[in-house]
Amino acid sequence: MSMKDKIKELEALRAQAKLGGGEKRLQRQHDKGKLTARERIDLLLDPGSFEEYDQFVTHSCTDFGMEKNKILGDSIVTGFGKINGRPLFVFSQDFSVYGGTLSMAHAIKMIKIMDLAMKMGVPVVGLNDSGGARIQEGVDSLAGYAEIFYRNVMSSGVIPQISAIMGPSAGGAVYSPAMTDFIFMVKDTSYMFITGPEVVKAVTHEEITFDGLGGAEVHAKKSGVAHFTARNDEECILQIKKLFEYIPLNNLEDPPRKLIDDPPDRIDDSLDKLVPDNPNQPYDMKVVINTVFDKGTFFEVHEFYGPNIIVGFARLNGHVVGIVAQQPMVLAGVLDIDASIKGARFVRFCDAFNIPLITFEDVPGFMPGVNQEHGGIIKHGAKLLYAFCEATVPRITLITRKAYGGAYCVLSSKHIGGDINYAWPSAEIAVMGPDGAVNIIFRNELNKAKDPEKLRQQYIQEYKDKFANPYITASKAYIDDIIIPSHTRIRLIKALEMLQTKHAELPPKKHGNIPL
Repeated sequence: MSMKDKIKELEALRAQAKLGGGEKRLQRQHDKGKLTARERIDLLLDPGSFEEYDQFVTHSCTDFGMEKNKILGDSIVTGFGKINGRPLFVFSQDFSVYGGTLSMAHAIKMIKIMDLAMKMGVPVVGLNDSGGARIQEGVDSLAGYAEIFYRNVMSSGVIPQISAIMGPSAGGAVYSPAMTDFIFMVKDTSYMFITGPEVVKAVTHEEITFDGLGGAEVHAKKSGVAHFTARNDEECILQIKKLFEYIPLNNLEDPPRKLIDDPPDRIDDSLDKLVPDNPNQPYDMKVVINTVFDKGTFFEVHEFYGPNIIVGFARLNGHVVGIVAQQPMVLAGVLDIDASIKGARFVRFCDAFNIPLITFEDVPGFMPGVNQEHGGIIKHGAKLLYAFCEATVPRITLITRKAYGGAYCVLSSKHIGGDINYAWPSAEIAVMGPDGAVNIIFRNELNKAKDPEKLRQQYIQEYKDKFANPYITASKAYIDDIIIPSHTRIRLIKALEMLQTKHAELPPKKHGNIPL
């Protein structure tokens, strides 16, 4: 056979591999409102940048007649490419081939790019659309999953790992995405669960749909498993590309700087009037965020889970920062179980990947209640405390209004390693709010008083006069300065510039024991 014929044969085999499970099965993807595995990669990566590997791999199963049906590439497309010129490895599970199920061949292809990504120090993006383990392969399929899980853990904190759930993800298949840094889900066409609706019905007699058990909205709002949701595959991939703008390639690099047309010395007088005079009246912390940071750069993470705390990325004079902020519009910005878990996870990602943390604090404390206590608010609240204590990246904290009790300590206070701590003149820093404090401190006086309510109001006003301001805290050097709200952007930029050369290390140890 001549070289010309050999090249022709190669091209024919490549064309065959690109058909996956065949045109009919690929059309079924479109009929469900989904893109095919290769269409997803084409949309994700820069045009012409994709280098595919293992296109000719096939499964090796010989049971149940499987040896008669081998498809080039098996049920996954893997390779290397770029997003906006920045490198990454990617895999895209092909539902048209055996429902995207994981064979040992499928696992080997995934493992290869995961290992290469670690060697090269670049992220891995996984586009998941799989029916789970390939039953015909038995323990080989389970072994393949376990090999992947191991690499997820070894890669954690070294290279960013991003998962998009763009179809089913069930049983053992959910654990690999669960150990990655960010999970995207597509409404109506994707779901995640350990056991499906039929097993749930058989065991617990509960009837529930696929979407109700593990759909995008369930995991975005209730479980917190999903960080982002999208209306369709196209929107999901655009969100991944957006996230990619804010993260470094690995834990030894800084995130990419991108100058925005927004003056670093911009002053916004609207911030001077934002915090209401009534301490019980809410305001929108997102207004503060969108005003202070480079215009149009705020990218929220976990928007629908634990909305009493806000986390996300933004740019400050072009530099990427991670934001943790209370939201007074939801539960007065109180810290509860969900908010603590959400905040802790985000803080640890930023610290692992050299992203400075800026905390906006308006917190009345931790959420009281039987459900919170029985649900483990002590343990879960400690996660956020642990995460901040452990973080060695530059840390700036701004108290906009309330900073009460243990929540003051937890939210990157000076005492747990905050580098620069500011307060607005509206800040109130105390063990608790005026009403509760007066009831405890002056209990005996109020019990003896002829007019206890009048005396109580007098004590409350005295407490407010003393503690409803940041000056006592400033006098003890627990905050570095009290700043004018409209000057916040300028002051944060200067603080961030000063902290660029920060160097801090944790004590030598194998790892800590975070309260899980």
